[in-house]
Amino acid sequence: MDNSYELVSLNYAKLLTGFLTSLEEFLILTYVRICRILIFKMESNQKQKPPIIWINVLVFTITFAVAAIGTPFWAWYHGFDWAQFTMLVAGFTFGGMSITAGYHRLWSHKTYEAHPVLKLTFALGGAYSLQNSILHWSSDHRMHHRHVDKNDVDPYSAKLGFWYSHIGWILREYQKQRYYDYSNCRDLKKDKIVILQHKYYLPLALITNLLIPVIFGLIHGDLWGSIILIGFTRLVLNHHTTFFINSLAHMWGNQPYTEKNTARDNGVLALLTFGEGYHNFHHIFENDYRNGIYWWQFDPTKWLIKSVSMIGLTQKLRITQPDRIEKVRATMVLKNIKIRLNEIPNASHRLQILEQEYDALVLRMSDYYGAKKHLIDLTKQNLLKKYEAVILIQQLKILKENFQRQERNWRALTTNYV
Repeated sequence: MDNSYELVSLNYAKLLTGFLTSLEEFLILTYVRICRILIFKMESNQKQKPPIIWINVLVFTITFAVAAIGTPFWAWYHGFDWAQFTMLVAGFTFGGMSITAGYHRLWSHKTYEAHPVLKLTFALGGAYSLQNSILHWSSDHRMHHRHVDKNDVDPYSAKLGFWYSHIGWILREYQKQRYYDYSNCRDLKKDKIVILQHKYYLPLALITNLLIPVIFGLIHGDLWGSIILIGFTRLVLNHHTTFFINSLAHMWGNQPYTEKNTARDNGVLALLTFGEGYHNFHHIFENDYRNGIYWWQFDPTKWLIKSVSMIGLTQKLRITQPDRIEKVRATMVLKNIKIRLNEIPNASHRLQILEQEYDALVLRMSDYYGAKKHLIDLTKQNLLKKYEAVILIQQLKILKENFQRQERNWRALTTNYV
């Protein structure tokens, strides 16, 4: 009996030992395989992803860390006063609007012409914003507009995700082959201020970013507080509000003008970006100096450009003709409603009425704006006699009333489908 028990125990022990040995071998082999897979993936990623631009990583990491940690720490232990916050807003506005009114609407899109004094101001403000030179920034932006959403060509394609379009595209050597190819900015190469700023961009960026907070801090009596708030925090705000246009403005908002690209109109982003949030409009009418075309839309960049034109600092402000804007908008409304009605059975009659109202709207619109342009042209050329002007003005008034009536009918009809 004892011998049988010992034999069973021995067999069980051998079986258990064999099982544990097999399990150990299995786990070791599995671990080795997992390590090999991870190493292979890491090597593949390193091969696929371009090299990191360490200077950019350091700049964005350090500035954000100081702003996120240093600002609340200093506010808690030392505090900031109204003069420092005023300077923060002033510095943020100077840098931000140098990008929106200068880099973007003046140089990238040539939506107006500016006096050398204003151009020099924007060139300094652009260096203060630390977003590369006018020439480089404009080249990237023109490439973005020409190839928007094409992942291999668009420098900050939103289709590659929020992180990439917001900041990731700056952290690695993506599309390195075109970094110094400014062939799409031949016009800017003729601008002496653009070339001067491009040549001395780094010293200008260092001087403005160091001297402004240091001088203010010494005058104010709080050097480190000024460096943290007006130096680092202001720079982070300038960076990321601009970057929101590349990322969030292609992901969050509506598309009243076009669905051919990812650009969106967003009033909240307009508040943060000096009016640049009306991005869907901008991507279809990029040569318009305005982004917010209605009086109630927040666009301080437009207001600045228009205001300084009264003292000769800007001229030849380019705008899109209202009839073109209204037609594009009405066409987009028609397209969206058609999509919805096509999903509803027996909606052909409603579609027919909708198309008839749209055709009538376009006809009245064309008649009114065509007559208005004709009258303005004749007036400018002094080709109108007084009685002829009275007749044309009366005709224009009738055409305007017809157009406005049809526009009201169109809105009342389409509101039911929105």
